[in-house]
Amino acid sequence: MFLVLVAALLHASWNAFVKAGNDKLLSIGLMHACSGLLGLCLLPFFPLPDPASWPYIALSVALHWGYYLFLINGYKHGDLGVVYPLARGSAPLLIAVSGTLVAGEHFPPLAMAGLAVASVGIVSLSFEDGLPRQGALKPIFFAFGTALWITAFTLSDGLGVRQAGTELSYILWLFVLEAATFCPLVIVMRRTTWRPYYLAHWRGLWFSGLVSAMAYGLVIYVMSTHPLAWVSALRETSVVIAVLIGAFFLKERHLLYRVTAALIVVGGIVLMSASM
Repeated sequence: MFLVLVAALLHASWNAFVKAGNDKLLSIGLMHACSGLLGLCLLPFFPLPDPASWPYIALSVALHWGYYLFLINGYKHGDLGVVYPLARGSAPLLIAVSGTLVAGEHFPPLAMAGLAVASVGIVSLSFEDGLPRQGALKPIFFAFGTALWITAFTLSDGLGVRQAGTELSYILWLFVLEAATFCPLVIVMRRTTWRPYYLAHWRGLWFSGLVSAMAYGLVIYVMSTHPLAWVSALRETSVVIAVLIGAFFLKERHLLYRVTAALIVVGGIVLMSASM
């Protein structure tokens, strides 16, 4: 639980960095280039993952492409406090259902109730200004799309790391291959601007690259021995941190509403964890 809560804090931090950046595609691409280079330096010290895990690594790399593109478009059209809660809050329920079908994981009724309460609390953060108007549906669309990508790569990585033989090898190869495939595309798309953007933001890019790698690496490590939906829901406490970051640092609104929703999330996670 401690490891996943640390991952939640780290995850909220790098999402806030991406949202605050002038070019969100470059922020994500260069950030993962940094995390991939860090992973590459560590590869010689670990054995190769078991061959059974490689198809999952390849699938996860491809799925992360979709995740980043939907996340970038969500942040382009909506606030951190709208897109992030809706995407992250929808994912645990989707993972719980698909995990039952794909991974054979089953939860006690109280755990499912806690999961539902936590998810409702998280999703409610997206609607602090009421239901979206017709012209404001783009952030909602991209947030739900992001949730589907999150569900897919969480299942892939949760199953893959259990086949890898060594969790850290799986994590490192995932980050290295993700950087090697996604970052060159970003550089080609931003061939005239990536260098000055990196020089202007290199400290934040290296820091957020390290933070993002640690955040998801911890989650994958815990998923190797714990139910996927439980890990996902606990990880989504990052939403509480993210909306408070949005309120205090990005000058977004509705602090009281967000604190109330955060308490609902905490109550759901307590219920869920008590029954596991």
